Amino acid sequence: MPALSLLIDADDTLWENNVFFETAFSEFVKLLDHSTMTAGQIQVVLDEIELKSIQTDGYGSRNFGRNMQWCFRRLTERPWTQQDLRAVMAVAERILEHPLELFDGVEETLACLAGRHELTLYSKGHLEEQHAKIGRSGLRGYFADCLVVAEKDTAGYRYFVEENGLDRDRTWMIGNSPKSDINPALRAGLGAVLVPHPRTWSLEHEDVPEPSERFQVVERFSDLKELF
Repeated sequence: MPALSLLIDADDTLWENNVFFETAFSEFVKLLDHSTMTAGQIQVVLDEIELKSIQTDGYGSRNFGRNMQWCFRRLTERPWTQQDLRAVMAVAERILEHPLELFDGVEETLACLAGRHELTLYSKGHLEEQHAKIGRSGLRGYFADCLVVAEKDTAGYRYFVEENGLDRDRTWMIGNSPKSDINPALRAGLGAVLVPHPRTWSLEHEDVPEPSERFQVVERFSDLKELF
């Protein structure tokens, strides 16, 4: 098979990520200690805050912490203090302390794919935080380039292909997020492979098309060795 250009997502595709944010949210709910609101109702308010914040402040653990601080101010049933806000931020900052947990088969699969195709790590998020995770992962050597972008959208995929002189028919995006990895890549004319993760962030959920020649779904990352 002639070489392909494979763009590969990072968080929740190569390593665990959202599960740590979920744990932080559970701790936040305990700190808030609301007398009537359920965790689900609190999540709705936080999602609303995050959707607005992302447009100006982007992603990352500390931005998540600031969003939880705003949520705490809005929902607390007592006057909030700076000590409260520091405690909320500390919950978010603990996300940064988690050791990186690669998924089973990731390194062996990347080694196999890198011997056949050109790999680009194509991630979104906080620039320094993402590059720190890439460095800790030990996977940098498998990629021709590692890009961290503010957002993954159709225009961004088109720009990447045109800037690098790639053939859209021979370029694929691989990741766990329908909203960021699959649907915009397909709209840009790329192929796409969904590697589902059971705890993908709720704000990354979207419907996806039926599998086809240009869109595939695999059970696990290691299945890519057979696909490509």
